[in-house]
Amino acid sequence: MAPAKGFPDTRATDGRVARGERARLQVAEAMLALICEGDLQPTAPRIAERAGVSLRSVFHHFDDLETLFEAAARLQMERVLKLVRPIDPALPLADRLDELIAQRARLYESVTPVRRAAMLSEPGSRVVAERLAMARAWKRAEVERVFAAELTAFSPTERVRRARALGAAASWMTWETLRAHQGLSLEEAEDVLRTLVVSLVSS
Repeated sequence: MAPAKGFPDTRATDGRVARGERARLQVAEAMLALICEGDLQPTAPRIAERAGVSLRSVFHHFDDLETLFEAAARLQMERVLKLVRPIDPALPLADRLDELIAQRARLYESVTPVRRAAMLSEPGSRVVAERLAMARAWKRAEVERVFAAELTAFSPTERVRRARALGAAASWMTWETLRAHQGLSLEEAEDVLRTLVVSLVSS
């Protein structure tokens, strides 16, 4: 249906916007795919080749690496949110432990390549640094929420100390130490994480 006389035809503009969004998504997906395959700092030419677009197209849709990092971070967050769900703090302690350990293991195994790449970019990228700070803060807050009942049994000073330790124990950095640096299997790493968390929530 043609637009009314005297009004601009927005169909062409809408089509260009949709194509632009698809191209941006392709490029962000290509970047994440390369990272997940072990290319932790993919260059623009490699990203363009993987996305099936020209190098010029990459910089047409993204002003610089920061804007590309932002798009990739949003896409990664969408993927991560599918791997987590709130744990009911009213559940028995054993059930909360089981859910937290299983969820963190599943999450960390999935995000490790992207997290390693982000660690390399963090010192020089405001976007990456902000995203990592948000992720760390969320994970700390979540573990404190899940074990709030146990933490309230301690004095205010001890509660703060244990909450901080819980955040560190259940962090990706600890998981990376267990899996990559100590070479533990998935089951062994889960067992150590469980031991750490139990020791911190027990009075």
